[in-house]
Amino acid sequence: MTSAQAEARVEDRCDHLKVTLSNFGRRNALAPSMYVSLRAALEQAAAEDRLGAVVLTGADGYFCAGGDLNALATRAATSRDERRALIEDLHDTIRAIRACPRPVIAAIEGGAAGAGLSIALACDLLVAAEDASFTAAYVRVGLVPDGGLTASLARRVPAGFAARMCLTGDPVSATTLAGMGVVTDLVPPGKALARAADLAARFAQGPAAAQGTIKRLLASARDGDFDAQLDRKAEAMADALAAPEAAAGLKARLSRAVPDFGRGSSGAEKKETRR
Repeated sequence: MTSAQAEARVEDRCDHLKVTLSNFGRRNALAPSMYVSLRAALEQAAAEDRLGAVVLTGADGYFCAGGDLNALATRAATSRDERRALIEDLHDTIRAIRACPRPVIAAIEGGAAGAGLSIALACDLLVAAEDASFTAAYVRVGLVPDGGLTASLARRVPAGFAARMCLTGDPVSATTLAGMGVVTDLVPPGKALARAADLAARFAQGPAAAQGTIKRLLASARDGDFDAQLDRKAEAMADALAAPEAAAGLKARLSRAVPDFGRGSSGAEKKETRR
């Protein structure tokens, strides 16, 4: 399969969008066409309250091997501006994952390497099979991490561990990363997608606006200073207390009922669209 045949298949599962990275025979190595489809799915999820999450996975039992080495090998002959533009395409996708108001869940079988690991770590939740492995593989081919990988690792693991991952390119097990809290859900092999779908269904029953605000607050807490974060939280809570979602949630809790946050499903049959 050539890079032109690489794709991200988008499937509407009624309560979430499932996006499958697919590049047969290349462990779903990345291509620009994948970024376009993934960003479109994130935009759709942001626009439709019925969608509780975007679930990102890989075809054929592997999440993503990162950049296509054949394509990367040809880029030395291009101009620096051209090389920078291709990197920015990946970075725009990372930004879109982080900015999406819906939770983005990585469902990982097999493993994630290089830019595939960068994409996984940009997601809000990582569901991984117990036998999956994670590799900051860039150094093995004389490259440096992109896609925000060093920043993501620096915020999630001890400094020495991040240094070892990036400087050696050695694989790290899902079990090890689960012990550090990086992998949020550790499941038996073959069960990552099912667990991610269960989480998405749960999010689809929750308060959409509050979830989006929580995502923004978590992001700003990682990136900003503590006092500024307190101010942002005060503003957000003041708004949330007067919002319809809080009224519905508090009323239901006080009456021991299940809250209805008004996020209807279309009821349409599950469908698959390719972008």
